[in-house]
Amino acid sequence: MKPLWVLATWPLWGSIAVGAQPVVDPNHTITIQLENDSVPRRTDMYYTSGERLAYTSPTGQLPGPLSALGHTLLGEGQQRFAIELSQYIFTPFNTNAQNPPLNDRPYAGILMGTLSLIQDTDTTRTTLALGLGVIGPAAMGRDVQNGFHDLIHDSEANGWHTQAHNQAVVQLTADRTWRLDLGDARGVEADALPSLTLGAGTFRIYSQAGVQFRIGHGLKSDFGAPRIQPGLTGTDAYAPTLPFAWYFFAGVDGQAVAWDETLDGEPFVNSRHVSRIPLVGEFQAGLAVMFRDVRIAVTHVLQSNEFRGQTNGTFQFTSGSLSVKF
Repeated sequence: MKPLWVLATWPLWGSIAVGAQPVVDPNHTITIQLENDSVPRRTDMYYTSGERLAYTSPTGQLPGPLSALGHTLLGEGQQRFAIELSQYIFTPFNTNAQNPPLNDRPYAGILMGTLSLIQDTDTTRTTLALGLGVIGPAAMGRDVQNGFHDLIHDSEANGWHTQAHNQAVVQLTADRTWRLDLGDARGVEADALPSLTLGAGTFRIYSQAGVQFRIGHGLKSDFGAPRIQPGLTGTDAYAPTLPFAWYFFAGVDGQAVAWDETLDGEPFVNSRHVSRIPLVGEFQAGLAVMFRDVRIAVTHVLQSNEFRGQTNGTFQFTSGSLSVKF
């Protein structure tokens, strides 16, 4: 019997189509990803940086209970699992102030380990993920940011002593991406990647809908470039269908946010917080290149305001990833 949340969203997730032939991938994959708002503005504010190190298994090689869970919830499909360690760093607009204004984004660091099940058909990718971690000083946001600034002889962020106390983070995420073929012209392919995401946990409670459009060669090699969520992501799983594959992409998403601890503050106590805007929009564009077993992707993101009083215009940051198969 399927859980209530699966039954409630079943028209969206759907069953796996009989006869679908997803790509078999016998290789392990390691991914390093960095996101930072210093490109191109050379600033440190709001979502100032994210780092991620991830491992993705070959298809068909995952623990029996995890495989059975995927087939029970989602039907048939080609399966992999992924493990990642990610860090998020958030700061106010003014990082020089010892006591930042109370209406500015609070300092926050999150360190989280995530286990994901990735299940594919030829035209869909579904991801179920469980993240466990910590928000607060133990997430080492202050150490990483100011340690890097010391290394490059840049000024330190002075208000980290105002960040929230250590608290556990538990985050559940379910994501479905569809791949819709839009045809080709003289060998150049085009497709669309509509997606839906649901997230619930102590970090963030939100739903997200979006679509991404791509043009290039070898589009069936993956389901889009990776991102540190929230945001449109194709995950780290890819299997090049050509010795050299590439594509340009552009997409938009909208997020309905019911809770974000980095904005709303600590639950059940009076702590630093701002007035969260419940609807957030993003536009992203970039390029992904696959040469044999290596994938490089660069994404630039424009994001609408996340809280009332946010300044400096449209927020933007750049994401870059390097994945290698072995």
